[in-house]
Amino acid sequence: MIPASRWLASWQALGRPFLHLPRPAAALVLALPAAALAWSAFASLPQDRANPSAPTVAAPANTAPSQRAKGDMALYARISARMVRGEGYYHAALAEQRAGNYPTRPFVAVRLPTLAAMQAAIGPDGVRGLALVLAAAAMAALWWRSPPLGTREERIFATALLAAGGGAALSPVAGYDHDFIAGLLLTFALLAFRPHCWWPALLAAAAALAVRELAAPFVMLWLVFALIEGRRGEAFALAAVLALFAGGLAAHAHAVDAARLPGDLVSQGWSAMAGYSLPLAGLGQLTGLRHLPPMLAAPLAVLPLVGWAGLGGRLGLFAALWFAGVATMIALFARPANFYWVELALPAYAIGLAFAPRALGELLRSAAR
Repeated sequence: MIPASRWLASWQALGRPFLHLPRPAAALVLALPAAALAWSAFASLPQDRANPSAPTVAAPANTAPSQRAKGDMALYARISARMVRGEGYYHAALAEQRAGNYPTRPFVAVRLPTLAAMQAAIGPDGVRGLALVLAAAAMAALWWRSPPLGTREERIFATALLAAGGGAALSPVAGYDHDFIAGLLLTFALLAFRPHCWWPALLAAAAALAVRELAAPFVMLWLVFALIEGRRGEAFALAAVLALFAGGLAAHAHAVDAARLPGDLVSQGWSAMAGYSLPLAGLGQLTGLRHLPPMLAAPLAVLPLVGWAGLGGRLGLFAALWFAGVATMIALFARPANFYWVELALPAYAIGLAFAPRALGELLRSAAR
């Protein structure tokens, strides 16, 4: 049995993993994305053409991004406005959710107060400005790596994809979007990590946790890597962040319970088991893929994962596991209305598209060897 630390070290020393696959393994690995691409194109067909008896999993029209801006984002704007007038977060949040027929049970149906406090302090436009700075910092982190991340052409393409994703901060409602802000923070944490200087990435991941509790799996995965690599100081810092987060989440739960009224609505839960077509639908609605025909957009939504997996090294492995985990979390637990959870992986996931052509070429080369 090879210890996990030796396996991870061997993986990092391997470089581009697809180049080292024997021919049968390369053919098998190549068949997996091919099957995924074919399935994603089929899953994007209208319900009556793909399978008339199957329940639809695409996000309904009333949860499209434009409608969400009028619903959820408008709710958060009203909460922020009440806080500016001097109301406390929990009184304002539960009053507005009650008035808008939003559930307040369980406590996670009420967002953490961090982003609302920032909106009250610097305004939503200030939050949008910070998001743009964060996107620029992620682009800088992509270039300042040793060894470089991909070829020069791949980095240029990846930077353009990052700029397009971060440019969503120009939207008037971006400053109210918890998942978008958390996704930008996690993107910076992913790209800014350095073995000799990991604290900037840790600060970004901790901030993402403070904004959105769904960022916790990212930090947990990082902790597993730190433990496997024997990086004790890093592991201790990550464990401390998770402990602080658990305490903050408990305090949030107590505050929500204290402000709740007996007649408040209860959420229908998060166990929809919608399948992997839901994260595909989310990517199709929240990225530039929405401008393409569904049968083309869905396969393109799968290719970034191939690009990240073919990148190799610690970054490629961590990113592939994180993005696959986000997709699985959405497939198992999200309701169709929660398609926006995919923002937790953006814009980092999208830049894998820059690495996908070379990864596919290496798979083909190994399979034909």
